[in-house]
Amino acid sequence: MPKTASKAIFSWSTGKDSAMALFSVLKSNEFEILALLTTVSDEFRRVSMHGVREELLDQQAASAGFPIEKVHIPYPCPNNIYEQKMTNILTRYKAKGLTHAIFGDLFLEDIRKYREEKLAQVGVTPVFPLWKQDTSELAKRMLRVGFRAIITCVDPKKLDPKFAGHYFDEKFLDELPPTVDPCGENGEFHTFVFEGPIFKNRIEVVVGESIMRDGFQFADILPMR
Repeated sequence: MPKTASKAIFSWSTGKDSAMALFSVLKSNEFEILALLTTVSDEFRRVSMHGVREELLDQQAASAGFPIEKVHIPYPCPNNIYEQKMTNILTRYKAKGLTHAIFGDLFLEDIRKYREEKLAQVGVTPVFPLWKQDTSELAKRMLRVGFRAIITCVDPKKLDPKFAGHYFDEKFLDELPPTVDPCGENGEFHTFVFEGPIFKNRIEVVVGESIMRDGFQFADILPMR
């Protein structure tokens, strides 16, 4: 790691966009990643929105070789509680030299603006390594560099819930209707990455049952024993 590398915390969702963003920043050698930052529901012990079991999150972090900083939140979680928890964590890491926070966002301007405003309050600079990249090409590039993922959550208002539990692969991309972003940036679907160039080891999983909860279709991804 170059001595000039800035200290950063990485917003980790367990999904493909996070994985590709981390892959990009690791190649650049511009940042020293202090930790992966992930929101976990206290009630379900799962990663928020993606529905991934906490045990699998831990396996990802271990395989990638980074500490994991978990933001434990109640269910449901008022926004003020979430923001206070994030502020507390970022303030703690600033004492360790933190200057940047890295995100896998692609093109949603309101999300970017929100992050910029909240981070400015604690003096941390946001970084968006994948910003405005063509999502059709980006999705294919994720596969070409070796990322393998499973669809963990589907918004049935935007995509057929049958896709929950499917692999994120060329077949999946070919079957997507034209109204759905190939990377699911509009919330159409979320993923869990189990293999790729940022991991030392493949994470062995199986797809469990698929259920509807809170208006979303979730596929339960299980660690292989």
